Formats: sequence, structure tokens, C-alpha cells
Amino acid sequence: MGAAGSSALARLGLPALPGPRWLGVAALGLAAVALGAVAWRRARPGRRRRLQQVGTVSELWIYPIKSCKGVSVDAAECTALGLRSGHLRDRFWLVIKEDGHMVTGRQEPQLVLVSITYEDDCLILRAPGMDQLVLPTKLLSSNKLHDCRVFGLDIQGRDCGDEAAQWFTSFLKTDAFRLVQFEKNMKARASNEIFPSLDKNYQVAYPDCSPVMILSEASLADLNTRMEKKVKINNFRPNIVVTGCSAFEEDTWDELLIGNVEMKKILACPRCIMTTVDPDTGVIDRKEPLETLKSYRLCDPSEKSIYKSSPLFGIYYSVEKIGSLKVGDPVYQMVQ
Repeated sequence: MGAAGSSALARLGLPALPGPRWLGVAALGLAAVALGAVAWRRARPGRRRRLQQVGTVSELWIYPIKSCKGVSVDAAECTALGLRSGHLRDRFWLVIKEDGHMVTGRQEPQLVLVSITYEDDCLILRAPGMDQLVLPTKLLSSNKLHDCRVFGLDIQGRDCGDEAAQWFTSFLKTDAFRLVQFEKNMKARASNEIFPSLDKNYQVAYPDCSPVMILSEASLADLNTRMEKKVKINNFRPNIVVTGCSAFEEDTWDELLIGNVEMKKILACPRCIMTTVDPDTGVIDRKEPLETLKSYRLCDPSEKSIYKSSPLFGIYYSVEKIGSLKVGDPVYQMVQ
């Protein structure tokens, strides 16, 4: 759980001791590890955290193109801008209108039918009635830069070419569209622009609000006990799915350690009509599961200035320490 190569004592935040006394402390330390009650010294001096396992990672998802299908992965790097597997990065591609405004499943619900696979540094896009599109993940620097608008904020994107533009235009059949890619040297959207009232410091490319969103299997199961037609995890597009906890327990997790990645809670995820798009048919219902969530998952009245009337489902996190994580990793809450 500590840095690679560090001793068990260093991981426990304990000083090295000579002779048999050292062995006694080490034995106690190993017992503590086994119980999951470990003193955790963070990189910042003077801070300790106890690790309390709250669940296990059951699924990891990367959504390369905003609003298109996710790609399930067994392991990923977690960067400051979200999950990455090779050149496959979370929400680093965006469909726009020719004036630069973003297009999502809210306006074009059939985007959820575009599936993505990753082969030989290319995205392979498939959609009903369309030939596949092979899209290189590395674009020519001569490709046009677009000034884009994502939820009213300015951000750039590199044009992915006429073939990609024609592909999305032909598939959606409602307007002229372009596909753009975020490049890591571009200026991302800052948290103080997204949430001016929150004292947070992180950046995002094309995701709605944060680099990582976490949801538990138990919360989805709880929702489905109240639904006539069951919904899937795909309706909610989390990056990390957690098993082994109770419903909505993730609401209480502030600082997490998964693999060697540290994350900090930003706020709950306020849900919109995107959740009402059927991920299998691309049909937008505009009612469920949103109406059911509103019946029991509205915010505390003191938080109405943030969430308004949106129901809350899943939690947004910022990445405090980058690293790697995988399916099967324990999810630890770092507590005082």
C-alpha cells in the first residue's frame, strides 16, 4: 500500500527500531494490516490517515468520446485528467457543431449507440447502419484547432478530419458535426470556473464536472427495486464501480485510496435527462430513472444553491495523487 520498495514500518509511519523490539512492532504492524486498520502517512508532512476498506473495484470504464459507449478495462492509469489505458483516455474526444458548441446524448441520444474499440493506436468506431471508422489517436499538428464550448466554458479541440465529421453527420442525420480531440498541452477547464462557489482545485477536459465519477453496485440495486423497468450501470456512466458496500455508502466517502491513487470527494453527481437515454436503443425517455430518483435522492435544502432540483446519484472525485488501479483493488477510505 506504500510506495514501491518502502518497508512495512515506513508504510505504517513507524520509526525503525533495533533488535527484538523491532520484530515486535513489525508483528503488530502486520496484524494491523490484516485488519485493514493501517496508519497511512501521506506525502504531505504531518498528515496521517487510517485506512478503512469500504469496498472493492468491480468495474472500470473509460468513455473516450463524450456520450458514446464506454470501454470496459481491467486496469488503468489514473491521471489528473482521469482514467487512461494507453492512448485511450476518458472523454478526450467530443462531437461538436460547426460553431464549436458541444453535442451530447442530451441533444443527440443516438450517440450512445456508437461503440468504440482500441486497436493499434486507433479508435475503431461502429454504429448501426454505418461502416466502421478508423480514427488515429495521434492527429497531425496541421489539423485545425477549434474553439469549443462545453457547458458555457471555452476549451479547444483538434479537428479529427473530414472523414470523421462526415461519419457523425451521416449517422446522426440532423446537422453538420465535427469530432475534436483534446490534447494534454491544451488548457483544460478549471474547477473554479465549473463550480465558482466550491473551494476546489482541479481541471477537466470534456467531462461534465470532474476527472472521476464513482458509483456503487448497491446504489444501482436499490434504485432498481423501485423501478418497473430496470436500468443499467451504463445509464449513469461511472468510471469506477464499487461492490461490497451498502447502498449510497459512497455519499460518505471523502478521501479514497484505490491501488496507489488518492482521490478526494468534490460533490455528489447531479443527474439530468442523459440518464433517461436507453443505452441499448438510443431512445430518450425524459422521465425514468430521473423521476424515481427525484422521489428519494434530492439534496438537503441547504445545498439547493448547488444542486437545485437534480437528484443525486454517484460521487465526483478529483485526483490528488496519480497512479494506477485495477479491477479487484480494495477501496479504502482514508480517515483521521
